Amino acid sequence: MILGAHESIAGGLHKAFARGEEHGASAVQIFVKNARGWKARPLDPGEAAAFRAEAARSGMPAMAHASYLINLAAAPGTELRAKSLDAFVDELQRCEALGIPGLVVHPGSAPDHDEGIAWIAAAIDEALARVPGSVQVWLENTAGQGSAIAARFDELGRIRRACGTKERIGFCFDTCHAFAAGYDLTTEAGYRATFDELEEAIEGLAAVRAFHLNDCKKPLGCRVDRHEEIGSGTMGLEPFRMLLADERFARAIGVLETPEPDRYPENLAKLRALL
Repeated sequence: MILGAHESIAGGLHKAFARGEEHGASAVQIFVKNARGWKARPLDPGEAAAFRAEAARSGMPAMAHASYLINLAAAPGTELRAKSLDAFVDELQRCEALGIPGLVVHPGSAPDHDEGIAWIAAAIDEALARVPGSVQVWLENTAGQGSAIAARFDELGRIRRACGTKERIGFCFDTCHAFAAGYDLTTEAGYRATFDELEEAIEGLAAVRAFHLNDCKKPLGCRVDRHEEIGSGTMGLEPFRMLLADERFARAIGVLETPEPDRYPENLAKLRALL
């Protein structure tokens, strides 16, 4: 696995690579704009060129995370759906301009998951039709907090199967979210059962492009999304040891989203010590 971290874009998108190098990362995840707002100024061509140049210089692969405001499961005809779709399209366009291969997104929330899954698939199809190119949507499993969709792997698979653009859809596996959703990654049997279920649900593991490597503050099955530093939460180090030894994911990107960026070097060192 290619280990990295979610890095700040303060001062320019391209500065994420230098921050990653300072932290000892071999890959970076970024927001392609301010994640707390719906709109942002257009991406400057010079900024895109600087990002591509830094990516080439550093040799680091990059991935992006969509704004948490986006809800692709919002009901058709609502203001939230229109704003979510426009923001999602904008972020996919930015990824395409930056040469970023995948945009990770939380699928969305809806009281009725069957309706929500249909609305997510329709939103993804529309967005990808509006953004021709190679950038992919990487669906992330959730902790199941509130009415969040995709805490169970079968829902991830159902979303992809409902889309007409399957070749541009992959997955990002969040360790904390899986544990919070009730998947016990702390034992060999639990680990095997988790990835067997995922493999069946999404019809093979080749589409798992990336991982979010986070320990969990809360107990197994809590359905609460609270990340913790590696080895300091309720998961411990064993899930990460098994994951890093899993040859099926040797080429995937694995990034930290742990609470304290200043501790990224410490967390990356812990992970590499498990190899």
